[in-house]
Amino acid sequence: MRPGEAVSGPKSASGASASRAPCVLPSALRQPQVWAPSRLGLDSWFHFFFQSKNGFRKAPRKIEPRRPDGGLVNEGYRRSSLTPPVEETLFYTSPYPLRNLVKPLFFTVGFTGCAFGSAAIWQYESLKSRVQSYFDAVKADWLDSLSPQKEGEFRKQVNKWWNTLSDGQRTVTGIIAANVFVFCLWRVPSLQRSMIKYFTSNPASKALCTPMLLSTFSHFSLLHMMANMYVLWSFSTSIVSILGKEQFVAVYLSAGVISTFVSYVSKVATGRFGPSLGASGAIMTVLAAVCTKIPEGKLAIIFLPMFTFTAGNALKAIIAMDTAGMILGWKFFDHAAHLGGALFGIWYITHGHELIWKNREPLVKIWHEMRTSNPKKGGGSG
Repeated sequence: MRPGEAVSGPKSASGASASRAPCVLPSALRQPQVWAPSRLGLDSWFHFFFQSKNGFRKAPRKIEPRRPDGGLVNEGYRRSSLTPPVEETLFYTSPYPLRNLVKPLFFTVGFTGCAFGSAAIWQYESLKSRVQSYFDAVKADWLDSLSPQKEGEFRKQVNKWWNTLSDGQRTVTGIIAANVFVFCLWRVPSLQRSMIKYFTSNPASKALCTPMLLSTFSHFSLLHMMANMYVLWSFSTSIVSILGKEQFVAVYLSAGVISTFVSYVSKVATGRFGPSLGASGAIMTVLAAVCTKIPEGKLAIIFLPMFTFTAGNALKAIIAMDTAGMILGWKFFDHAAHLGGALFGIWYITHGHELIWKNREPLVKIWHEMRTSNPKKGGGSG
């Protein structure tokens, strides 16, 4: 019992108080109560004093965590079967969403320039090595005639299969292998958080630039990956024969980044945030480039080979479908990325090839001077 507290009377057997009037201690027995502010009360008083002197500050606004699709955390999140489960991953939307597009824009421009510059140097080195490879082949045939090397049966079968492939199919084999490898990484539970951060593109995520490229090789659904790789394999021979393997690789990688940037712009403009992944944007560039270059070519659906249509009509139908999907907000595919990839493919065949690839000579000359001057300098110092 604390001092000064009222004492109730004795209770009866039923538990009720025998007397309803409280019994109060005499004043002589009560301890004098001295006012002494507690530590908490004193701190609060000083806090109030300084706040009133310096002016009250506005409490910081609490940012509500949102789902990748822009909904609140407590709201149900529907995801496509092609995207990974990101219900536990929260993204905070920036109060200035347009700022989230500055870094991706510079990354897109810089990466595209580096891709085409590297492709031009790669082509120069390939042409230069052909003469050397000719003499190496003659030397190898002469050595094999003296001491023929033994090859296993499996290696013979692999070499036989490799030699039956076209240049385009050989070129995309590495791209398909990279997609399969990333697909296997999705099946490792300990890598889920890193895969969602770096292998899915989302303008509301903290990682903005790296996923623009890595998500091009990322597939969570086996059906999604098989469909994309089948289309890439089908058009590989045509696109490489049109562009060459070096230019094709530059266009493919640039298309993946450019289509992701278009997806970023669409998500920021509409407020429909969500993760995207897959090679569909880059493959749409390949498809659009071939259909633009060969509009009268005949195409067919794999499960309906009896129905054929021209490549030009197929491209028009795809663009119309993706435009409608982007306007109506369909979420099964990233229609903005598809549309961006298709438009980039059309532009590159009609104008980009003349503006970019045919103006690579200054860079190649600089590289040639560097390559020819270094050996002389190295020989003089020795």
